[in-house]
Amino acid sequence: MAGRLWNSFKIAFTMYSRIPVPEAKWTEENTSYAMCFFPFIGAVIGAATWGIFLLKEYLSGRGFEFGNLFFTILMVMLPVMITGGIHLDGFLDTQDALASWQPREKRLEILKDPHAGSFAILSCGVYLLAYTGIYSALSKDSAGVAAISFFLSRTLSGLSVLTFPQARKEGGGLCASFSAHAAKKACLAVLFGYLVILCFVLIAAGGYAGVSCLLAAGLMYGYYYSMCIKKFGGMTGDLAGYFLQMCELFMAAAAVVTDVLVKGFGL
Repeated sequence: MAGRLWNSFKIAFTMYSRIPVPEAKWTEENTSYAMCFFPFIGAVIGAATWGIFLLKEYLSGRGFEFGNLFFTILMVMLPVMITGGIHLDGFLDTQDALASWQPREKRLEILKDPHAGSFAILSCGVYLLAYTGIYSALSKDSAGVAAISFFLSRTLSGLSVLTFPQARKEGGGLCASFSAHAAKKACLAVLFGYLVILCFVLIAAGGYAGVSCLLAAGLMYGYYYSMCIKKFGGMTGDLAGYFLQMCELFMAAAAVVTDVLVKGFGL
């Protein structure tokens, strides 16, 4: 059992990050618990994001001014560098598919198309600019919430992989493979456990900002499910990537706006 868990850990990090780990053999048995470890990639991203924010505060307090934009862009780039852009790729493919206004089957074909369309390029620029604007307004409180949100987004994404219907019944790719081969009862129990703990942690650490982060995540998850079913007939790996990127953006925005409002009204 320990060996299977260790292999599932390595496969999760190999598939969803650029973090170097020992090689693992890709078998159905070894992938069965991968979703349990998927959120820990978010823990790495969150810790690194928090570290960059603290470094900025430390250097600024000692007279070393690099400018807020320098560290903001570092924090925006960090998730892409750690994940290799796998989720951003899914976000871009989904934007092309949604903007096509084609029938469901054609949308699914667009998701598999390796070429980036004009809507993907435009969406990428808008997304990164929005993230830069949001991160430029981070305070210590909202930065802590944003750091925790990377774990939450992957917990919710993992739950969707295990519970949402698959859009492609055959030849559904790695997402369908992870869903089919997962030890679902165990993985769901673990992911729901993470979710409960994260609710308490976010509220304790962020107060109102933590609550708004959870609300943003819940609303985005509801939209994600509805969009998957109505537009694609189920979920795919690209749609999971789209959700993860959008969820992280909206959680960060909710935390920042709520933090500003709470401090502005003196609550």
